[in-house]
Amino acid sequence: MITARPFDYPYDGQLQARHTALVVIDLQEDFLSTTGYFAKNGYDPAPLRAILPTVNSLIKQCRAVGIQVIHTRQGYRADLADMTPYENWRRKRAGLEGTDVLLRSGPGFQLVPELDVACEDIIIDKTCNSAFTYTDFEHILRARGITHLMFSGCTTDVCVHTTLREACDRNFQCLTISDACASGDRYAHDAALHMVTVENGIFGALTDSTAVLAGLGRLARGAPDVSSESG
Repeated sequence: MITARPFDYPYDGQLQARHTALVVIDLQEDFLSTTGYFAKNGYDPAPLRAILPTVNSLIKQCRAVGIQVIHTRQGYRADLADMTPYENWRRKRAGLEGTDVLLRSGPGFQLVPELDVACEDIIIDKTCNSAFTYTDFEHILRARGITHLMFSGCTTDVCVHTTLREACDRNFQCLTISDACASGDRYAHDAALHMVTVENGIFGALTDSTAVLAGLGRLARGAPDVSSESG
């Protein structure tokens, strides 16, 4: 198990690599670069960049024990056919009309090169804050027998939390890794993490990368994972 609060993860003590995925939300140029969407909206991307070493450490250990790594990317079609009038209005209001910011055709859509991405990783492209909305994310999880999700990425209060909430509603067992998530708004980041733990863990459990790496280390040594025995 992984030490967490308000309960250790997972609740039933059965941490099995083949049923678990590390979800890495939107670590893209548009959010982490100094010229992307996030910066153009007046936010400092430095806190987002700061989590990259931690996320990479988690990715490395997850791969070592056989946990699937799933990345998400957010952006619209180049022809804007999937952008609603309201979303288009917000884009114009932010001064982004005529740019390639948050478009899949632009360089900002790509995952940052500092992020450890391998060919066996799964990439989910989305237009909404949640990775579940209008994507095949849930179908992939169900097809691969994944029932447990560990969350990292940006931003804690928007895309991470929206995906987390929907995952909980779909009965996935969720763990948020506090120092592997980031936001440009510290108050919103802290509040989003706090909300995970209210009502005795209404959105799952909360921990940090040290506890996750320790738990995965125990898993690598053969306990408490039982996947090898169950075929």
